[in-house]
Parts: sequence; C-alpha cells; structure tokens
Amino acid sequence: MVYYFSGTGNSKWAAERIAEKTGEKTSDIALLMRGEEKKIIIASGEKFIIVYPVYAWNSPKLIFDFLRNVTLEEGATSCVVCTCGSEAGHTVSVLKKRIRLDGGYSVVMPDNYVIAFDVESREECLKKVAAARERLDMIADDINSGNLKFDVGVGKFAVLKTFIFSPLFSKYASGTKQFKTTWDCNGCGLCEKICPKGNIKIVDEMPFWFDDCMQCLACINRCPKRAINYGRSTEKRGRYFFDFTEKEIDEAAKIEKEKEEQK
Repeated sequence: MVYYFSGTGNSKWAAERIAEKTGEKTSDIALLMRGEEKKIIIASGEKFIIVYPVYAWNSPKLIFDFLRNVTLEEGATSCVVCTCGSEAGHTVSVLKKRIRLDGGYSVVMPDNYVIAFDVESREECLKKVAAARERLDMIADDINSGNLKFDVGVGKFAVLKTFIFSPLFSKYASGTKQFKTTWDCNGCGLCEKICPKGNIKIVDEMPFWFDDCMQCLACINRCPKRAINYGRSTEKRGRYFFDFTEKEIDEAAKIEKEKEEQK
C-alpha cells in the first residue's frame, strides 16, 4: 500500500505514479487520521510506502502522528519517498528513529510555499515534474526489485536546518493569525473541505482558522478566487497546485531530452 499526504498535489501525484508502477493501491493519510479506525498492521510480505512533502527540512506533524498507529511485522518492506522544493534535510533520518525503514528517497518538485517566495513559471514547474517522473519510475523499479536504498538530497547545513531551524519554525512561524480573506471570497467552502487537519470552518460564509495548522498552504494555493492570503506577503504572488496533464509532462520531457542531445 502507498500511503500519502499531500497539500497541493505533488505528493499525491507521486504516490499515484509509484502505485501505478508497483501495482499497489493508494490511501490518503489525512482521511485515515480523521477516521475512527487508525490502527494499521503491515503483514509479512506486504509493502509499506509513505509519500509526503518536506516542511522546513522535516516531516509534517501528521506523518509522525500517523506512524504511531502503524505496526510493521517481520518480513514487511518499508520505504519513504519525500517530495521537496530542493533539499530534504534529515527528514528521512528522523523517521528512521520512529519506524524501521528499508529505503528512503527524495524527489524534487515545484515548491508551493508562497509565504516565502513566488511560484516558478509553468515551464520551470513542468521541467521539474518531468524529471521527477523519471526519478519516481526509478524508485518504483527499486521497490519492485527489492533493491531499496537511501538516496536523499539532504542539502547543505542539514543538521542545523532539521534539528534547530525546523523546530523553531514549527513553534513560531506556523500560526494562523495572519490568514485573511478578501471580499472576493464567495464562501464556496473548498478550503474547509481540503484542509487535511480539519482546521478551517466556514462561519457566516467566510473561512475561520483554528490553531492546528501545518502550513500545507492548500487553502491559499487552491482557492478558486485567490481570496486567501497570509499577511501581505502573498498578495502579489502566484499560486501553485499540481494540475499538469501527462501530455504536458511528455512534451516537457521531450524538450529537456532534446536540449541534452544538443550539448
């Protein structure tokens, strides 16, 4: 089984790609954690694959909460695949202390953290997605063959980023007070529906944020009216969510291959 958590679609697409290539099914971790039955037992001979996005060089809290409910029996195969904007830090090393892992991988994908910086062009995003698809197929081959390994792009100063900056970010920079909506909001309720923590409620046709936020930014990036912002930093920035077609990805891959051949 491929278990995934995804805010704006990168990890969902990655999980579905791996599942397609390995013959496994997918399961949404956020939905599982909001259900009544959370206990999961992975029997001998079964595959346990987790796909999730890296937040501030670490794993989202939801992943840690999820793993508390997982039991791996002897003979089960387990690995993680994390999607990241550029660097994964020591997120996989941290997870190895929580659960037995046979392999771990990072995959570079378009970044969605519009609080800190603007989104890339669609062309640049597609370039990353095309490269990611090729890497995901390689990861699927490792899973199918049983030759799992640890292949993670931790980046520079990873210890500092994962073990010092990330906890500070979680404590001081992931609050909800700066979320705000403009009068363009039509009260459609999409933000409430897609929030993985159930942290948003529509009150008087406007969203209200409680305090249990991971800053996945699904609410900002997927609002059809672009009516949600975080402070003033996101007002003039673009929005990102995974909406690429296979045809677009094929064309991007073809262009990059042609560029390589011309070098």
